[in-house]
This record gives sequence, structure tokens and C-alpha cells, in this order.
Amino acid sequence: MLTRKQHELLVFIDSHLRSTGFSPSFEEMKAALNLRSKSGIHRLISALEERGFLARKHHRARALEVTKLPDAMMQDPSPAAPAVPFAPNVIRGDFSPRLAGVRSAATTGSIQLPLYGRIAAGMPIEAMQDGGHHVDVPVSMLGSGEHFALEVAGDSMVDAGIQDGDTVIIRRTESADTGEIVVALVDDAEVTLKRLRRRGQSVALEPANTTHKVQIYPADRVKVQGKLIGLLRRY
Repeated sequence: MLTRKQHELLVFIDSHLRSTGFSPSFEEMKAALNLRSKSGIHRLISALEERGFLARKHHRARALEVTKLPDAMMQDPSPAAPAVPFAPNVIRGDFSPRLAGVRSAATTGSIQLPLYGRIAAGMPIEAMQDGGHHVDVPVSMLGSGEHFALEVAGDSMVDAGIQDGDTVIIRRTESADTGEIVVALVDDAEVTLKRLRRRGQSVALEPANTTHKVQIYPADRVKVQGKLIGLLRRY
């Protein structure tokens, strides 16, 4: 199924492609969906890729291709067809166990996950960059659900065994239990890797390094984007 925002973005991209011949910019997509940061657009595009609705040509700028449409948008396939307004909350989609733009290699027992750039294991920094990079991950490391990879920057999680330059494997989720290491989005703008602690109406993002301070925010300022399930390190 597609979420409402995923459906809205797919409608907007398809309409833009039909009218202009090229895909919209991330700034245009952010404005069309009334989102506060481009990281939300990156997540939506990745989700649409994973479900087979979009394909991204990583070596070309603004190169998105609509590979299929939900049934509700297929009623008038003419090039001039206007975007269909959103009606249902969810739309049936492709739930096959695949990851978009992620190639499976049965002979090697690994798949490629999108690598979204560097994430701070110190002070929060921008992550979810659209670099078009991937990382090979053993299939045995992954369970069900959607996954992505991030490169760690900083030393605030060293006591949890996470070093600067490590690649962390994240399962996408919007919920996590206290004590789990999560990717947290702060103020819809900054992303960091920390241990989650809930304290009443506040959320603490706790480092695993005594030289770093715990960051405490009102709960409505922090959104969980995923939780740590694995780590890759090169020597």
C-alpha cells in the first residue's frame, strides 16, 4: 500500500513529467507536498522505488521515471490526463520482498542497499543525501521491512561499538523502544544516531561516550526514522 504522502508525490511527479518532459526538483516536490525538509522527499522517493512505482537514474540530475501507477491512476492513460485527486487513505501496491533500486545477488548472498550519506554520531547533521551510492549487505543481516545504510561521522557512539566511518544498517520504522539505538530526525531538519530514552513528555537522545552530552527535546520535536540492526566495518 502507498501512504497518502507517497501517493501525493507520485501524482505530482507523474503530472510534472507529462507536462514538462522532465522530473521536478526536490525543492519543487518539497513545496508541492508542504514538507519542511528535503529529507522527507528522499524517504518518499525511496519508498516508491522500493515498491516499484519509481526508478531513479543515479548518474543524471532530476532523472526520475514513473514505472507504474496504482490502479486508481490508470483510468485515463492519455498524456494530457490530469492528476487524479487523492481519495482513499491507502492504495494497494507491490509488496514483494524487494528493495527499490537494490539488486539481489543470490549467488553471493548479498543485496545492495541505498547509502544515504553521513549521519552524525556526535552533534546532529544533515543526512539522507541523494548520492546515488549503494552498499553490499549480507542477506542474513536483514529481516523483514525496508532497510537503508548510513555512514557514521563522529565518535559519540564508540562505547556501543560504533566507530567513525562505520556503515550502519537501519530498518525503517517510526517507533522504537527506550534503550534502542535509532536514527532520529530533530525539528524535521537534522538527523542523528543515538540511543533513545523517553522521559515523560520529553525524548532524550543519549550518546555512548561520556565526553558527549545527552540531548533532550520535547517529544514532538523528535521523529524516529529507523533503528539500528547491523554494522559494517572496513579494516
